[in-house]
Amino acid sequence: MVNTDQTVSELTAIVGQHHIITDAAKSLRFRKGYRSGQGDALAVVFPGNLMEMWHVLEVLHKHDIIIIMQASNTSLTEGSVPTPGYDRPAVVVSGRRIQDLQLLNHGEQALAFPGTTLFTLENTLAKIDREPHSVIGSSTLGASVIGGINNNSGGALIQRGPAYTELALYAMIDENNELKLVNHLEIDLGETPEEMITNLQERRFDVDAVPKPQHHGSIPDHEKVVRDVDSEKPVRYNANPKQLYEVSGSSGHVAAFAVRLDTFPKDERSKVFYIGTNDPGVLETMRRDIMKTFKNLPVSGEYMHKEAYRMAKKYGKDSLIVIDKLGTALLPRMFALKAWGERFLSHIPFFKPYFPDRMLQALGHLFPNQLPPRLEEYYEKYDHYLQLKMAGDGIEEARAYLEKYFATASGEYFEADANEEKKASLHRYVTAGVAIRYQEIKQDSIDILPLDIAFASNEFDWFEHLPKEIEDKIDFKLYYGHFLDHVMHQDYILKPGVDAHEVKQAMLKILDQRHAIYPAEHNVGHMYLAAPSLVAHYKKNDPTNSFNPGIGQQSLHKYWGEF
Repeated sequence: MVNTDQTVSELTAIVGQHHIITDAAKSLRFRKGYRSGQGDALAVVFPGNLMEMWHVLEVLHKHDIIIIMQASNTSLTEGSVPTPGYDRPAVVVSGRRIQDLQLLNHGEQALAFPGTTLFTLENTLAKIDREPHSVIGSSTLGASVIGGINNNSGGALIQRGPAYTELALYAMIDENNELKLVNHLEIDLGETPEEMITNLQERRFDVDAVPKPQHHGSIPDHEKVVRDVDSEKPVRYNANPKQLYEVSGSSGHVAAFAVRLDTFPKDERSKVFYIGTNDPGVLETMRRDIMKTFKNLPVSGEYMHKEAYRMAKKYGKDSLIVIDKLGTALLPRMFALKAWGERFLSHIPFFKPYFPDRMLQALGHLFPNQLPPRLEEYYEKYDHYLQLKMAGDGIEEARAYLEKYFATASGEYFEADANEEKKASLHRYVTAGVAIRYQEIKQDSIDILPLDIAFASNEFDWFEHLPKEIEDKIDFKLYYGHFLDHVMHQDYILKPGVDAHEVKQAMLKILDQRHAIYPAEHNVGHMYLAAPSLVAHYKKNDPTNSFNPGIGQQSLHKYWGEF
């Protein structure tokens, strides 16, 4: 029998009374997923450094407490929050206070800690003209670097593949139920956990003379994979067995203390070509030409469908304005403030749920249209839009190709100026929150169904055509995604009273027939069944099932026991 009072007392002694939450109302935002999912936790703990985090893990292991590692809680599939049904109490361990970042060998690599955000990494590297794996997307939500590695998250940048590293310092509980700290950073930090942590935190090594590692800090040979447009396999998906390595793809089944990652030179010049067409086959033919014949791979190729454009214009307008005018630095605090407001107002009967979102939606209507005229012109004329970003010599290569291609192909393009590029990129990004916002505004029996899908690289007919019996259950379909590597996001706003689970099962049968893989980049969380290779990876990392049990709809019990 777990002595919960003793556990809380020992945790409080480590982190201090101001850095532990035991009140259920106050801890809700850390126990509730970004879109869905919610579970109980004995406490939410916020260690202030790696040594405190290690001592917290020691206490939780001693008392046989389930450990839910969490950073920014931006998971879209419930993967970083507790879930009902555990056979032991759970504690959420948030690494958000541990935000250190170390650049290695003059920035060629970076060491990221539990609370290091993509935003921090991106802005730190920008000062030395380098970039991380991803520079848009979850970075605007304050997502963590380690969270991306845990989930093999994707990203818009075609040349870099999913977030991945084989170099990490992490804690695990082995098959003998012993807590261990494993140093695979390929940096000599000593032998004991205390030595490793102290030497790392205090930088007791030359950060600009770290030996070249034997293992990879990013996906190797990704260009060869992404160029193979004749392959029957998807270009990327986060359960790819080739990309499951210790922390990478672990889904929180270990506690990552630090990860060592490659960084990349920043492009000196770039250009976005904005493309419109009414024929999805035009885009697919162009994709194949580019991947097969271009000497220079594109930087990115972001797709939007007409309905997604329209809905984002209405329900993502305030988000676009905030990011455009204030930048992303304040977003994590704003999300925290919004969560506090929702919790506070929920006790007042006059206010309906999600009042802050409904207020922001109303305020958005007071501002003029934010989208540039040429984007709006294409919206009126075309159903499909692609933002093709090229860099360096690739700009001239794309310019020559597009001029020749659209001399006969159906559609047209223009070279976006700086404002058009920024607004188009942000508009594409805020689309990801549109279905949630719509559901919060309507507040009736509306369900939403978000899917992210990896299609085979050789799939020509990638654009979806649903059978009438499914189509009749949907009000709005939002199609957007990373077109050049065939990773698509498809969000469905269902008609009132329609059961999302029922529609989802019908959808997944169709996707199975098309040999698509899902989810592609949001990980399985608690919403999808993990593939056998992914389950094997979890069990290898966590033989006792002490970290984040239940992920991939697996066992919630100690030692992977039966439900």
